Parts: sequence; structure tokens; C-alpha cells
Amino acid sequence: MTSTTTKTPFATVEEAIEEIRAGRFVVVVDDPDRENEGDLVIAAQFATP
Repeated sequence: MTSTTTKTPFATVEEAIEEIRAGRFVVVVDDPDRENEGDLVIAAQFATP
């Protein structure tokens, strides 16, 4: 049987949410055909001024 799953370098939304819950940053990237940039995301409760 051939696997239909493809491994990507990206986390799933569920994995990203778990990382954010644990106080870690995630990088959210847009489409390479757009600006091809990323934004750092962290839960506000873990950020310090």
C-alpha cells in the first residue's frame, strides 16, 4: 500500500497551537507567491514588556 501522507517542514495548526500554549514562539508564514515573509507569534501572557 502506498502512503498518501506527505511530510512537510511545516507544523499543523494543532501543533502550532500546542507550541503557543506551552509559551513557545511559532513562525507563521505566508504564501511564497506573496511577500514570502513570516511573523513571530507568542501568547501575550508569556510576553514581558
